[in-house]
Formats: sequence, C-alpha cells, structure tokens
Amino acid sequence: MRSIKTKNPFLLFSPFLLLYIVLVLIHPTHGTVQDEPKYLMFAENLIHGFYSPPAPDIDIGDGPGYPILIMPFLAISLPLICITLLNAVLYYLSVILLFKALQKVVSLPAALICSLFWACFYNSYENIALILPETFTAFLISLLVFNFLQAFNTVNSKKAAKYIYISGFIIGYIALTKVIFGYVIALMLIGSGLLWLINRQIENYRKAVIISLIALITTIPYLIYTHHMTDKIFYWGTLGGNNLYWMSTPHEGEYGDWINHNIDPKIKRNTIAGAQETMMLNHQQDLKEILKYNGAERDDAYKNFAVKNIRLHPVKFLENCVSNIGRLLFNYPYSYTLQKNTTLLRLPLNGILVMFMLFCLIPTFINWQKIIFPIRFLLFFTLLYLGGSTLVSAETRMFTVIIPILLFWIAFIIQKSIRIKLTGW
Repeated sequence: MRSIKTKNPFLLFSPFLLLYIVLVLIHPTHGTVQDEPKYLMFAENLIHGFYSPPAPDIDIGDGPGYPILIMPFLAISLPLICITLLNAVLYYLSVILLFKALQKVVSLPAALICSLFWACFYNSYENIALILPETFTAFLISLLVFNFLQAFNTVNSKKAAKYIYISGFIIGYIALTKVIFGYVIALMLIGSGLLWLINRQIENYRKAVIISLIALITTIPYLIYTHHMTDKIFYWGTLGGNNLYWMSTPHEGEYGDWINHNIDPKIKRNTIAGAQETMMLNHQQDLKEILKYNGAERDDAYKNFAVKNIRLHPVKFLENCVSNIGRLLFNYPYSYTLQKNTTLLRLPLNGILVMFMLFCLIPTFINWQKIIFPIRFLLFFTLLYLGGSTLVSAETRMFTVIIPILLFWIAFIIQKSIRIKLTGW
C-alpha cells in the first residue's frame, strides 16, 4: 500500500480534487465578484487583438498571464464555471507537485503531512471558486519548486538544462501573472550575478543567473508592449501608484489598505457609519488633482502624492507596513471596516504556519551553508516577494500563493533539525 501511494500521488490526493470540484459547484461564479470583471475584460481584449485601450485611457492594471490562460474559455463561449473548474484541477495539481518535490528531500511522512496541510488549507479555498489568478499562481509556484529542485539535483547535464529553461520560464510567467514578481526577478538576477562574479567556481550561481535571465527574457514581450504604450522602461502596470498612495496614507484610522473611493455612500456595505464621508474629507483634495489624469500619468500622480506622504509622515508609513503584514497573514486590519467573526477562521492555519516559520529561522541562519541551494534561492525569492508586498496594499490571498515554497522550506529544516524519540514511562 505504501508503494502504491508513493507512486500514485494522483490517486492519493484524488479525494481533494472531488472536494475542490464540489466547492466550485456549490459556489458557481457569475464573474462579478472582486476583480473578476477586470480579468474577464482583459481576456476579452486579448481575443479582440489588444490588451489595453489606447492613450490617454491606458489600463494595464495587471499582467496578461492569467487573462491568457482564461482567454480560450471565453473565445469558445464556455460557461464561466469551466474556468473555476480549472482552478479546482490546478489546486489539486499544486498539491501533487509539492508532494513530489518534498519526496526528494524529506521522509514520506513529512512529505505527506506538509502536502496534506496545503491540500486542507481552507484559507485559499475562497479563491478556487472565483475567476482570480491566485489559484493559478499557487500552481505555478508549486510547479517552480518541483522543476527548480530538478534543475539543481539532476546529474545529467542535458536534463538539468531542460529544467533550468523550464524554471526560468515559470518564474517569468509568474511575473506576467503577478507583476510584483517582475521586480523580484530583477533583484534575483542582480544578486545571483554578483555572487557568480565573486564565486565563479560555484556552478549553482551560474545556473541561478541563467534561470533569472530566462525569466526576464520571458517577460520582455510584455515590457516592450508597456514601453510602446507608455514610453516607460521596465514598466509593469498602472496600478502601482494607486496601491502605494493608499499605503502611504497619513490619516489616523486608515491602515494602508486600498480604499475604493468610487463607492456610493448610500449603498450599505460592511463599513462603519460615515466611512465614505471621512475618507473623502481626508483625500478629496489629493484625488481632485490625481483624477485629472488618465493611464500612466495618473499612476505617476498617485506615486508623487505617495512619496510626499512617506517623506512627511515616515512613522505612519511604517505603521501601515506593520498593518500590511497583519493583512497578509490574517486579513486584518482594514480601514473603516466592521469587525467580522470570519476573520477568526484565518487564525488557526496561518498561525500554525507563522509559528513554524519563526521556529525555522534560527536553524536556517545557523546552517545556511548546509541548506541545499534550491531552498536558499527560493527563500530569497520569497523574502523579496513578501518584503515588496508589505510596501503596497496587500491582502491574505497574496500570502497564500507563496505557501508551497514556505512548506517546502519548513519541511526540510524540521527534518534536518528535530529528532523526536518517544519512550515509555
């Protein structure tokens, strides 16, 4: 039985595929929740031969990675639920890929426990039934872990080269799906390049440079397009300034989360009384100036006001960053928002994960040179992503996509650091 399960993870985790499909079926999407309309719009644009409207109404709010994935479903007019059924399959495959990667570095019980933790990670279930890129991104992250490990552990040079190219392409496509990873790629390329120049005899650094370079090359067509639309170099999207502006808010009672200033105050929402009026009082003058512009010019205007806020109120910005960490991990706090008991549901799983992350920091630091290179690279990759995410308005779903890497690291460190021996009294 153990042999069957080890060789057939598809069978082992098949009950979770059924669970994910049921979640999609009992919560059918209508394409109107959160950012669903935006991604559907971008996919429709691609079908019609363009991505963003022309100047001055340029809209490059997100990368094309996810719209490219869902474009075929819309092109042949399949029901929207087919897209979320794909999410169910992708999450199931992410569990299998994580398990197969873990098998190569830890014991079977440890691989099973961590894979089951990810399979049962109900905080990410809400994204499965929605047309959002988080489930797809988590799948790409798991796929990256598997291929990256192969790239550095495969002895055959031709096979290793194949996994190097695949890993680079995956990282590039992750950046096209979540544009913040574009900046991560640039920093990883610079960092690995410097390390390779200093330690030319270490083959791992050369591979890291190649992977980072391939990742950057993968994104070049998109960067050429954004340059054509905006005349800006290495420009990833028009929403960065918006997020940074709300993150830099100097006003008490606002915690750096993104605020929709277009909400009709007459509509009842999960906000405290007078929220819209207070928000407009705090930001009306800024928005009056910012909204004079469109597209990339508006993005620049948001950034200018954000830089001004940070320069004048650096302590408040740091407080907002701390609040952002709370939102990444526990979806709290949010400005002008009523408390919800559902927030408590996020605490157990994320709390357990954070506890193990903190525990693993010390043995990681002490044994850094003994840790296999793939984990060290992926840790820096994760650190840069999470660090960057704390500087702009973030949500819990941005944390969940990176969890497969965190579980891979935690399993390895605990396997190497802890020895448990049970004895009778």
